[in-house]
Amino acid sequence: MNRIVAGVDEVGRGPLAGPVVTAAVILDPSRPIAGLADSKKLSEKKRLLLAPLIKERALAWAIGRAEVEEIDRLNILHATLLAMQRAVQGLSVSPDHVLVDGNRCPLFSCSSEAIIGGDARVAEISAASVLAKVTRDAEMVAMDQLHPGYGFAQHKGYPTKAHLEALDKQGVTVIHRCSFEPVRKRMA
Repeated sequence: MNRIVAGVDEVGRGPLAGPVVTAAVILDPSRPIAGLADSKKLSEKKRLLLAPLIKERALAWAIGRAEVEEIDRLNILHATLLAMQRAVQGLSVSPDHVLVDGNRCPLFSCSSEAIIGGDARVAEISAASVLAKVTRDAEMVAMDQLHPGYGFAQHKGYPTKAHLEALDKQGVTVIHRCSFEPVRKRMA
């Protein structure tokens, strides 16, 4: 009997703004998806082509997230682990085993394994990486409309020179992570 394996990855641990987003994906071995790779290595165009294919061909997929308030309350590591649990709990098919990109696994209701560089080596994790990145990027583009002048559509909340300058000029928004040093410093 084949084990049902889910891959999990996150996007958004480093930004100063926005949620941390995770995805869990169980691929269908009878419906392979060509071109899967670490989302950071793929062009935006390629990610946008792959995301609907993953959703269509996977046995199951789900998005998990932790909001800015949770990141500030728990810290980014624990918020990320919580978002990973939420993604796996959201799957319509229960996995027998979960493969997580990175060096730590949250507690799941099944066995799990952390794989450093898994987003480049394991198809399920690559697929999760793509879905998480496409989802978070789209949200940050929407945030750019709600909070003009910060450049969220371009830098997605990461601490670029332009983002730090916008913080200096315009101040902190409700989507900024107050526990992160560059934001906290500007609030003082």
